[in-house]
Amino acid sequence: MSATLGVDVGGTFTDFFLVDEETGEARTHKVASTPDDPSRAILQGLRALVPKGGLAFLAHGTTVATNALIQRRGGKVALVTTAGFKDLLEIGRQTRPKIYDLKADHPEALVPREYRFEVAERIGPAGEVIRALGDTDMARAVADVKASGAESVAVCFLFSFLNPAHERRMGEALRAALPGTDVSLSCEVQPEFREYERLSTTVLNAFLQPVAGRYMTRLAAAVDQQAPGARIGICQSSGGLMSVGRAGEMPIRTALSGPAAGVVGAVAAGARSGHRDLITFDMGGTSTDVCLVRDGKAEMAFGRSVAGFPVRLPSIDIHTVGAGGGSIAHIGRDGLMRVGPMSTGADPGPACYGKGGREATVSDANLVLGRLPEELIGGGMRLDPRLAEEAIAPLAARLGLSLRETALGIVRIVNANMMRAIRVVSIERGHDPRLLTLMPFGGAGALHAVEIARELGIRVILVPAAPGILCAEGVAAAELEESFVATCRVPLDGDLAPVAARFSELLAAAGRWYARESRVGSENRQDISIDMRYVGQNFELAIPVPHGEGLPPTSWLKSAFLEAHQRKYGHHDPSAPIEIINVRLSARKGRASTGNGAGASRRSTPAPASSNTRPVWFAADRPTDTRFIDRSALAPGTRLAGPLVVTQFDATTLVPPGCRLSVAESGSLLIEVDA
Repeated sequence: MSATLGVDVGGTFTDFFLVDEETGEARTHKVASTPDDPSRAILQGLRALVPKGGLAFLAHGTTVATNALIQRRGGKVALVTTAGFKDLLEIGRQTRPKIYDLKADHPEALVPREYRFEVAERIGPAGEVIRALGDTDMARAVADVKASGAESVAVCFLFSFLNPAHERRMGEALRAALPGTDVSLSCEVQPEFREYERLSTTVLNAFLQPVAGRYMTRLAAAVDQQAPGARIGICQSSGGLMSVGRAGEMPIRTALSGPAAGVVGAVAAGARSGHRDLITFDMGGTSTDVCLVRDGKAEMAFGRSVAGFPVRLPSIDIHTVGAGGGSIAHIGRDGLMRVGPMSTGADPGPACYGKGGREATVSDANLVLGRLPEELIGGGMRLDPRLAEEAIAPLAARLGLSLRETALGIVRIVNANMMRAIRVVSIERGHDPRLLTLMPFGGAGALHAVEIARELGIRVILVPAAPGILCAEGVAAAELEESFVATCRVPLDGDLAPVAARFSELLAAAGRWYARESRVGSENRQDISIDMRYVGQNFELAIPVPHGEGLPPTSWLKSAFLEAHQRKYGHHDPSAPIEIINVRLSARKGRASTGNGAGASRRSTPAPASSNTRPVWFAADRPTDTRFIDRSALAPGTRLAGPLVVTQFDATTLVPPGCRLSVAESGSLLIEVDA
C-alpha cells in the first residue's frame, strides 16, 4: 500500500483522510485532539489507519502557530534593527484596535524593550548604502543578543527589502556565533514594502520558531517511526504545502493552516457538484471560519491580523469568530445571555461528553433540542442528554425560561454570531449572499446551516460527502507551493524596465524552486499578480496577470486595474495617476492523485443503514417528529422532504420542516431552503 494521509488538528478532534494512491480508495478517521502535544493524536490515527511502511506522504494542517500566538507561548525573542527604530514595534500605525472603545489597546509587544538592540547602518529608499554596517557594531549586537539569553532573534533593517546585504551579514554573524539560536531575517520572511508590517511579521516568525521547530522535530520523528521514508507537507495559510523543515524556519506561514485546508477541500467539493460560487462555513468545536469563493477561487489577502498582531503574508481570506460546538453559554454583566468566544475545547469538552465539563455549550443545546444523536464518530463517543440538561438548567433558572427555550436561545445567539461573520465576507464587500451557495462543513456546520441561510436569504446549501473531515481531505489534495514577492514602486506611465527585471527575477527564483522539488509530482503551475494603486492611496489591489514570459503592456495593466477598482470600490478614475508597488508570484507543484473524495464517508461509515423517528424541537412549545437517517442509506438521486436529521461518522445534518434534500451524483447533499 502506498497512501497519502491528510491530517487536520482541531480544537476538539484530530481528523484523518487517507487515500490509497494505487486504487483511489478513501478512508476517514477521527480521534480526540491532544492539545499538550498534537503529534500524539496524529501518531494514534496513523497507527489505526496505515500499516507500518505503507505511507508515502503525510499532509498536515496545524494549529500550533495559531495557539502559540493566542496563548503567547512562544520563544524568548531579541530584536536587532536600524539605529533609531527599535520602538517601531510599539509605535506601529498609531491606530486603535477598536475605534469606539477608548480602553482597548494593542497586545503587548512580543519583544521587551531591553531585548531590542540597534546597529548604526542605513540603506536608502533606492536601495543605496547610506551608512555601511561596521564590524564593531555588528559584534556588539551579537554580544548583546547572546547576553540576553534569547532563544530566537529577529533582524529587520530599514529598506532591506530593496537591498538585503546588511541584513544577510548580520544574520551570518548571529548564526555563526549562536548556533543554537533561531534567526529570522525580514528579507527572508517577507521582503516587502511597509516597514512596520514587515517588522511585525519577522518578530512573530522569530517568536514561533522555537515552539514550531520543536513540534516539527517531534512530528518528523514520530512519523518516521511509524512510516519510514514518508514525506511530510505542512499546510500554509495560502492553502499550499511546504516541507516540514521549511515550516520550522517559517512557522508564521502556518498561522491559518487548518482553516485554509478546509477552503481547499470546499472548492474541490463544490467543483464536483457544479457549484463554483460559494460561502464556505466551517464550524468546529472552538471556532467558525468563513470564506468567499468566486468562480472556483478563494479570495486571497496579503495583510491581516492574527491574535491582534499585523501579518504581511499571502493567505486565503478567512474570517474567524469564536463560535463552535464547544462555545460556552453564560450570562453577561448586563443580565443577557451570551455564547462564546470562550470554549471548553477538547478537554473537558461540552458537559454532554461526560468528561467533567459543567458549563452549557452549543453542543449541549443541540442535544437537549433532540438535534444530535446520542452517539458520535460511529459509536466512539456517547453523549449524555441528562448532563446536557443539568448544564443548561442554571441558565434557564436565571433567565426565567424553560429548558427548551434556553437551548433554542443558545442556538439562535451562536447563529447570529456566525451570520455576522458571513456578512463580513459577503455583504460588506459588495457580494449578494443570495446568489451564492452555502457550503457548511466541520462537525457542526450542517447542524446550523439552514437557519443561517434563511436569515441571509440563501436558498441552496451543499453539504460535502465528509463534512467533518473536509479540512483533512483538503490538505491531502493540496499542492506544494512557494510564494515570492519583490517590491518595485514605479509610476505606471513611467519606465517599467525595473518592474520587468523584478518579474524575471521571480520567474528565475520559481524555476530554482521547481528544480529542488523535481522528485515530487510533475505539473508546474504559477499565478502572477502585480500590486497597483492610485498615487496617494493607502492600499493596493492585486491584479492577476496572464501567464507568459514578459510583463503585460501598460494599456492592459491600466485597464485591468480600473476594472478591479470598480469591482472592489464601486468607482474608478481613468485620469488619476496609478503606480505599481509589488510583483508577486505563487509557484505550485501538483502531486500524485489523491482521489476525488466522493463517497468517502459511505465507504468508511461503520454504522449500518437505519431510519427511526425522534422528537426534535424547532420551536419551544412542542417537538416535531423527525426522521433520523444514516447517510449511508442515501443513494445518489434520492429526494426527501424535511424534517430530517442525517447522521454519519463525522457530522450531523439538520433539514428543518419546509426544506427539501436531494443527493448529488458526487455524494454531496443538496438542501433547498424553504422549497
